[in-house]
Amino acid sequence: MATTERSSTGLDANIAAALSYLFGLISGVIFFAMETESRFVKFHAMQSMLASVAAMILWIVFMVVWTVLVRIPFLGVLAAIVGFLGWAVLALGLLAVWLFCMFKAFQGDRFKLPFIGEVAEKQVWANER
Repeated sequence: MATTERSSTGLDANIAAALSYLFGLISGVIFFAMETESRFVKFHAMQSMLASVAAMILWIVFMVVWTVLVRIPFLGVLAAIVGFLGWAVLALGLLAVWLFCMFKAFQGDRFKLPFIGEVAEKQVWANER
């Protein structure tokens, strides 16, 4: 479902929604706080915030597991190699999701990430009441 609505920020809703992903948690908070009219923008801002927090948690878990595995004597070198490859895959995957979300928001689509999108939608509706 594409949108043609305006945002209370003065931007078209699709531009504001795409920009809410630009700096992750920071831009998500800014657009969520500033937006008073467009549920579309609020949804993408909330999804941006939740996705950013999920990415940070995923990154922290990855780093903790990698740090533990590198300290194991017989796994050290293997863990370092696998850790670097895992880091690259994780970073590229998160970048791809981030760019895809920005692109879908810019197109005016209300694309929902699995689980996070449902939570974001519920938060926007709960915030409206």
